[in-house]
Amino acid sequence: MSVSVDVSWKSLNKHGEELCGDKVEILKTKDSQIVILADGMGSGVKANILATLTSKILGTMFLEGAAIDSCVETIAKTLPVCKVREVAYATFSILQIFHNGEAYLVEFDNPLCIFVRDGKIVNYPYQERVIEGKAIREYRFNVSLKDCFVLMSDGVIWAGEGELMNLGWTWEDMADYTLKCTKQTLSASRLAAMLSQLCDDLYGNKPGDDTTVAVARVIERRIVNIFTGPPTHKEDDERVVRDFMKQEGRKVVCGGTSANITSRVLKREIVTSVNYADPTVPPTASIEGLDLVTEGVLTIGKSLGLLKRYEQDEFDEAFFDELDADNGAAKLAKLIIEECTELNLFVGKAMNVAHKNSNLPFDLSVRMNLVEQLKECAKSLGKTVNVKYY
Repeated sequence: MSVSVDVSWKSLNKHGEELCGDKVEILKTKDSQIVILADGMGSGVKANILATLTSKILGTMFLEGAAIDSCVETIAKTLPVCKVREVAYATFSILQIFHNGEAYLVEFDNPLCIFVRDGKIVNYPYQERVIEGKAIREYRFNVSLKDCFVLMSDGVIWAGEGELMNLGWTWEDMADYTLKCTKQTLSASRLAAMLSQLCDDLYGNKPGDDTTVAVARVIERRIVNIFTGPPTHKEDDERVVRDFMKQEGRKVVCGGTSANITSRVLKREIVTSVNYADPTVPPTASIEGLDLVTEGVLTIGKSLGLLKRYEQDEFDEAFFDELDADNGAAKLAKLIIEECTELNLFVGKAMNVAHKNSNLPFDLSVRMNLVEQLKECAKSLGKTVNVKYY
């Protein structure tokens, strides 16, 4: 079994602080994905520096193949000790999931990871070791498809001490709520938004501590293929459509000319949608055998707007309502955010006659620019991206 990992995280800054004292790093190696959550002591600038240093040191050493002992030792020696409390630096959790299904988790002073499997909370056995005087929990296990892991900083557990003074709030309550949410949602990003929103509510929107949740879900590879723009040479029309159609995974065509080419080569008609829910986004169409057919430049531009908000951590439950909207731009963004581990772009480089003869203020360079932005944005969201030009 070869698995992929859908990862997302969400942080709340302590009320009144501009910087967050928690830091999440998501790293990829050729055979695994690694999630690191570090929580710097205190809050504000100092905590932010401590957490950043911790996550960067751990990430760099892990990528170099260092053992956890030497990672902890390096952190213990690198980061300063608080003169008042006489404790050092930062706490952390590191989860590494290999594509072959093996997994490794190590925790130092962070709340326990929440494991959800088959609709239940699972308690994996762990070994406790003392390294450099620090008690470390280590877990080794195998994952299954649909497993879900939630790493958190201790702000999550303190959320009950917020404005609502819900003092009964415990790790078990958080685990139960997570279980409830995993029954409603499939993507890591939605789950992170729901859990973060709950913590914010418990704090009465004034978090008393930096509060971070990082969610990892085990999923199958999911491939999305997008064809946009006519090829430079008309005789390549058939080649691009054949290349595009033989790929496994979802198939999306963006652009009227591209849709006409696909329809002609496949000898299948285009049916335009009469549902026109959002006047700012051109209507979609359908071609048998394709998952989504949209207009080109305007739709990709709108979709990029959603993707960039997501990339910049500007997503909450209201954002997902927009993502669920019945229009081409939202559907395209949703496919890339929630249903894609690999993105294949098939890009024609011909000048679009429709653009040349109109007074519209864009030309080929606009479409190429949008494709370039789409590629970079998808990469920064952790997707594997391949581009083929025609």
